Formats: sequence, structure tokens, C-alpha cells
Amino acid sequence: MAKKVLILGGDAVEALEIYYPYYRLLEAGVDAVIAAPSVKALNTVVHDFTGWDTYTEKPGYLIQSHVAFKDVHPEEFDGLIIPGGRAPEYIRLDPAVPGIVRHFFVTNKPVGAICHAVQVLEVVRDVLQGRSLTAYQACRPSVEGMGCRYVTETLHVDGNLVSGHAWPDLPGFMREFLHLLGV
Repeated sequence: MAKKVLILGGDAVEALEIYYPYYRLLEAGVDAVIAAPSVKALNTVVHDFTGWDTYTEKPGYLIQSHVAFKDVHPEEFDGLIIPGGRAPEYIRLDPAVPGIVRHFFVTNKPVGAICHAVQVLEVVRDVLQGRSLTAYQACRPSVEGMGCRYVTETLHVDGNLVSGHAWPDLPGFMREFLHLLGV
């Protein structure tokens, strides 16, 4: 039976951080399902590092979500990926998201969190205390505020959690996630 992975998204999700995992999972024969606050075409954004002290943002492609958060049954999935961008800052407020994310940690299923995804992980800080992970450098206070150790390397694995700094780390991020998934 094919593996099934849930991807959490929303408007302003970073384009590469949702598209790359989505298509890489499909390429590996994994059923990839994008969940969002509602079923709709999500507006992605392109973040780039082009001479600013921080990243720039431009509109990206649309990507269709498949299921609303409220209709997700996390027990049906073998893994979870949380892309970054600006979506994490508001999708974490959805009442269904903490239960979805908590399920994957409590059951020790693979979780991939890249860039600003740590903002979603903050809603389940109790299951992450004492762990180590990386994230976009501006998210270091969020990581440390959860009682976790911030790792400066751009790719890190701690048990069932694969974390990445930003979209340039996607090849290693997906390699490690697929390894944990057993694909």
C-alpha cells in the first residue's frame, strides 16, 4: 500500500517549499495531500535572498489544496510536511491544526518542517521541549522559546523530525524525510 503524506499550506506559503515536496512525494509514489484552512487554490509566494538584509517576496504560482484542516483525519497519514513562507503565522491559529500536528509527534511519524514552519510547531511546544531543530535564522527566538535547541546547520534530523533552514535545503530535506518515511 502506498504511503500517504499530509502537507499543511495556506495563502502565502513559500512556493518552492510546497511545490518541491509535493512533486517529490508524487515522484516517489507517495500520495501527497495538501490541507489548508479551506479547499481552494492557494496563493504561493517566492522568497529570495537578493541583496537585502532579509528576504524579498513576490507572488508565485497557485496550488490547489485538497482538504480543509477541519476535515483532516491525521491517523490516515504516514507523515507530515510543514512548508514555510508567511502561511505558518496564521494557519497555526486554526483550531484543527494543533491536533493534527500533535498526532504526528505522539505517534512518532515523520515530520518535515522547513523555514518558518516552526511557527506552526509552537502550538505543540509541549511535545517538542528538549528537542533540537533548525529553521530560518529569524525564527531562532521561536525555536528557543519552545524550549528547543536551535541548530545553526541548515539541515537537521532529530528522531522523527527533519528540519531545514530554507528552500535551498530542499534536496537534503526531502532525502532525509523520505528516508524516515521508508521510501
